[in-house]
Amino acid sequence: MTEQNESDPFDPVRCEKAEALRAGGVACYPHGFERTTTVAELRERFDGVGHEPAEERLRLAGRLYTVRNHGKTVFADLGDETGRIQLYIRKNDLGDEAYARFVGQVDRGDIVGVAGRPFRTKLGELSLWVDELDLLCKALIDLPEKFHGLKDTEKRYRQRYLDLVMNERVRETFRTRSRIVSAIRTYLSDRGFLEFETPTLQPIYGGANARPFTTLHNYLDQTLFLRIAPELYLKRLVVGGFERVFEVSKNFRNEDIDSSHNPEFTMVEAYEAYRDYRGMMDLTEDLISTLVRDVHGSTSLVYGETTLDFARPWRRMTMEDAVREHAGIDVLNRPLDELARLAAEHGIPDCAKATNQREHLILFFEFFVEERLIQPTFIHDFPVENSPLAKRHREKEGFTERFELFINGMEIANGFSELNDPRDQLERLRAQDRRRLEGDLEAQMVDMDFITALGLGMPPTGGVGIGIDRLVMLLTGHESIKEVILFPSMRTVREAGLSPDE
Repeated sequence: MTEQNESDPFDPVRCEKAEALRAGGVACYPHGFERTTTVAELRERFDGVGHEPAEERLRLAGRLYTVRNHGKTVFADLGDETGRIQLYIRKNDLGDEAYARFVGQVDRGDIVGVAGRPFRTKLGELSLWVDELDLLCKALIDLPEKFHGLKDTEKRYRQRYLDLVMNERVRETFRTRSRIVSAIRTYLSDRGFLEFETPTLQPIYGGANARPFTTLHNYLDQTLFLRIAPELYLKRLVVGGFERVFEVSKNFRNEDIDSSHNPEFTMVEAYEAYRDYRGMMDLTEDLISTLVRDVHGSTSLVYGETTLDFARPWRRMTMEDAVREHAGIDVLNRPLDELARLAAEHGIPDCAKATNQREHLILFFEFFVEERLIQPTFIHDFPVENSPLAKRHREKEGFTERFELFINGMEIANGFSELNDPRDQLERLRAQDRRRLEGDLEAQMVDMDFITALGLGMPPTGGVGIGIDRLVMLLTGHESIKEVILFPSMRTVREAGLSPDE
């Protein structure tokens, strides 16, 4: 008998079956199989077939999900990417040798190619009457027990390939994600935006306030950073004359992991010359409402126990008005000592660092308001202190033309009238860099090449970044970001036991 090697995960019984098949001249891993149809196509074309088998002979391939042996007859379920179909397999049709090989050495989880004719059983189930069966891949690891399936969340995330094999809803989630990303690209391309690719490894990080991942380029002997955002490079393209640009990008932020944060995440960022933040709110609103209609067939969807209404127009509030409405505090007209007392009473983090009313406004908004913004809501007019890349507000001193979109208490999008005054931008990045040198791990660096680009002149520009992972969460009804990222970031495990490293 084959013994399981401690260094591999394979089932010794399945390994023994594979060896027996090879000894009998059967290829366990042939190079291909010519199939003529998929399960979905079979179901559509032969929906009206009766008990008498159809004349047409079809060739399908897929994984065996169940195998039910009834002596000289086997019923099995075969699944491909499009669905599942029952197989009806008889000893009389395959022949003694092939049938014995199938019954004795082919298991649930193996991938097979079959040929036969569609028919309906006496119970009315559409099936394929098999007259030929070829093993295409011998699985050396068992599938989870069929009645309970794969429900261990930890294992689902670590072994997503197994999760996809076992759970149709998971496959549908990622089909939907793929369609959403394609629809975003189509939407922007149809409106004249060009898609570009900008560097993932950057000598200076910027475009957001976040702690970066750091690496070393051995040949250059130079420290590089995984990008936290593509913003500064996309703006360079606007300087260069491309007036509508976007990128679907992987970004990396060295931050906590929770239900709405993953260190590696996907965003779409778009920039349009001669447009401001109001125009980018319009674009964001139309894009997302279009996606909701495409996925759900209407402008509303049920998320948990809440019905989210994406019908336009969406609510727009200043940050000041939002705090006044949800917390009952007119922050900008309260003395600093009173605001500090209120913040301390409520245990608001970092309240001691606030030096003016605007900085208190940011803290009060994050503490009192964010999680209460359930229906799609734009919050706009942010203090200049936390908006180093946004243009100063044309009417409100100390504020910027910046917005964030909140849905179900989550930030989904962030956009600006982009700052294109090179002197102002340089001073703000220098202020960020001073904070960084004083120990703020999320403050930005000074990117002098970006400043040089702005010095050449960037037209008035609007920009927006939309979090694709969080958007997919909303459109697929999931409450954890790990459910919509194929391979989420997790603590490494010991190969021997799937127990987290200390």
